[in-house]
Amino acid sequence: MKFTHGKSRWTGAASACIVLAMSGIAHSQPRAVVELFTSQGCSSCPPADKIIGDLARDPRVIALSMPIDYWDYLGWKDTLADSRFSARQKAYSGMRGDRDLYTPQVIVNGIQQTIGSDRGKIDFAIEETTKSDAVMSVPVSLTISGKHVNVTVAASNKGPHAARGEVWICSVSKAVPITIGRGENRGQALTYYNVVRNWLKVGDWNGTAANWTLPLENISRDGVDAAVVYVQDGTRDNPGAMLGATMTSLQ
Repeated sequence: MKFTHGKSRWTGAASACIVLAMSGIAHSQPRAVVELFTSQGCSSCPPADKIIGDLARDPRVIALSMPIDYWDYLGWKDTLADSRFSARQKAYSGMRGDRDLYTPQVIVNGIQQTIGSDRGKIDFAIEETTKSDAVMSVPVSLTISGKHVNVTVAASNKGPHAARGEVWICSVSKAVPITIGRGENRGQALTYYNVVRNWLKVGDWNGTAANWTLPLENISRDGVDAAVVYVQDGTRDNPGAMLGATMTSLQ
């Protein structure tokens, strides 16, 4: 679904994921973060949501479902939606300088958008974005130690203070089954994959090696069974390229 001069139209979507051991540092860093903006009230979204599940076995990609809330008025209130995700999608549009705001929409590595239901276009966007030396170039690790979460971000390969960004952690539910009661998807039993359930800033990264420790309870909640940490150029309101990321299972 897409906004066009006050009207809307439907389109398509998809993405991918990685699950690491709880002791979990990745043996090889993923090469892409793929964010899917989706809605339970969007009739074109279920194929995209399914692709997220299909790609969840790909260790090269971290896929995140970020359900938006701006279609809630159509007759069904999305039970997973978060207004912060709607704001994030709008911030990406602002950074690109376009009006492309729709569901299902995929953002690849923070810098390229495409229709989420088109697997070929997603793969192409991954290939294109990873041609940049900066994209996904910074090793990131996430480990669980007792009741604490340890986040480590390596130094930039461009040298100290040559790069900077924000470090964020996402609480993730790997699979959430939902039965839609009303709206265009009425009666459908759908599963949403790698759904972001909470989203917290860990700190700022200035290009030098850094680490942070935070309470596990800050990211734990019912249904959360994984966590993702990413480093992104820019800020929450002006997001740029993904510089590095990792995902760890909490169970």
